[in-house]
Amino acid sequence: MSASLLYLLLRQILQMLSQLARDGGAKDVEILVLRHQMAVLRRQVHRPDLQPADRVVLAVLSQLLPRPRWSAFFVTPATLLRWHRELVARRWTYPHARPGRPPVNAQVRDLVLRLAAENPTWGHRRIQGELLGLGYPVAASTVWKILNHARVDPAPRRSGPTWQEFLTAQARTMLACDFFTVDTVFLKRIYVLFFVEIATRQVHIAGVTAHPTGAWVAQQARNLLINLDQRAAGLRFLLRDRDTKFTAAFDAVFTAEGIGVIKTPPQAPRANSFAERWVGTVRRECTDRMLIVGERHLAAILADYTAH
Repeated sequence: MSASLLYLLLRQILQMLSQLARDGGAKDVEILVLRHQMAVLRRQVHRPDLQPADRVVLAVLSQLLPRPRWSAFFVTPATLLRWHRELVARRWTYPHARPGRPPVNAQVRDLVLRLAAENPTWGHRRIQGELLGLGYPVAASTVWKILNHARVDPAPRRSGPTWQEFLTAQARTMLACDFFTVDTVFLKRIYVLFFVEIATRQVHIAGVTAHPTGAWVAQQARNLLINLDQRAAGLRFLLRDRDTKFTAAFDAVFTAEGIGVIKTPPQAPRANSFAERWVGTVRRECTDRMLIVGERHLAAILADYTAH
């Protein structure tokens, strides 16, 4: 079609529409405008975003418009019928009660938490009994659930120490010991006996030797307690592994001072984790970076490293 012919056709259509508007057919023109706009939107929007209220309006209007005229809708007839069925079903569907127990009254929940906060020694059964006396018939399991959801211990131990406080207090009284080895530049193996105060992570190099015997290890333990002096009185436990170099004489040095000896399970280095972790640290940061000549050299290096 040539441009001149298209221009003439468009001119005639506009003249017809203007004549129709002058004859009182403005509503028909408006319908044509709306239909054309809808055709444009259909080309641009693949799937319109309809709100629930839009679906209700279109479903109701579909019942007022004859079925042959449903082409005016931008959705299929099957969609309109489905929306109408859902509208009818919602009209005649009555709300049902939620299954299970009814929710706990907010006033009762606040009262349970208040009683627990003001009476730390009360357990969930004691609180349930007090609620019954106040006229609130609540089951003990409900009180337990309220306290548990609020991260409050339902048992009457809330006034005691927390796990962190308990472990911190125990750490102040514990001492750990172990051996680690260093190979010199002349391929001579040297044994290092060390102790770690778990509370402060302070490390004590007890001795360095190439031939650790039971008597030597026991003597290093005596020297450690002498150096600790008054601080040794606060120790209660010594944690060690089952190395044969830790003899009965070694244990007797500590038990004589009231320090109990705790042996780790067999082949369980993680049970003495503080000592094992320090072994890894001193090797990565010190001994693996240097060539060790002998015992005196190693003792001097470890003294400087622990002081640092």
